[in-house]
Amino acid sequence: MNKHASYQALRAHLAYLKLAAVAEHLPAALEAAERDKPGYTQFLHDLLGVEVDATEQRRLAGRMRFAGFPSTKTLEEFDFTAQPGIDRALVNELATLRFVEEKANLLLIGPPGVGKTMLAIGLGLKAVEAGYRVHYTTAADLVARTSRAAHQGRWENTMRFWAGPQVLIVDELGYLPMVGEAGSHLFQVISRRYLHGTVILTTNRGIAEWGAIFEDTTVAVAILDRLLHYASVLQIDGDSYRMRGHRAKLAQLRAGLNSESPTS
Repeated sequence: MNKHASYQALRAHLAYLKLAAVAEHLPAALEAAERDKPGYTQFLHDLLGVEVDATEQRRLAGRMRFAGFPSTKTLEEFDFTAQPGIDRALVNELATLRFVEEKANLLLIGPPGVGKTMLAIGLGLKAVEAGYRVHYTTAADLVARTSRAAHQGRWENTMRFWAGPQVLIVDELGYLPMVGEAGSHLFQVISRRYLHGTVILTTNRGIAEWGAIFEDTTVAVAILDRLLHYASVLQIDGDSYRMRGHRAKLAQLRAGLNSESPTS
């Protein structure tokens, strides 16, 4: 078989094996091999490395789509100077993702606007990049989806979905009351994940106030019992980022008005 025929056969093999990245890179790789004369092992290693990198990028993109994050701000972008009361040592420990490997939970507690969601998403992004399957939802959306599933006869399928991700982020618990079956539905999701997967939950209500979220305090106690059995709690007490921004803009406006006022 001549050189051209061998090249075409190789392209056909790559197409059959669906090694698209290798096929695209092949001409440049052969040109470099003619010039640099690497050994067979090194040439194959470098060529397949292109496909490995492309495969990992596709898988990462797939995990990101499944995660459904509302933003992609990283943990490194979090402004810790604006929230000096945060336990930085705990955040650094959480960033190792050891708690995910151990299937432990994380509760982020604090008033609105202090960065709970950003920290949860930042940790979720690290987990996605490390190869874990992560899914983000608000508490309200979770119970809305479980309620629809119950009415449409898809309960077991939906429960399997919520049990599937290695990390489930449940955001904004406590902003809306859990009325009717909502509390029971959340309990069943948490219960199915208990010791099988990590839950990162953000809430504006302290643990002692959870009875006000749920109509049935027994459900609140049961949820807390499973969440806290093997969990870290990060309390964030501070000003809202938005309120600080509003105050800064108001101060600038006042300074501008004062500078424009006529002198006496």
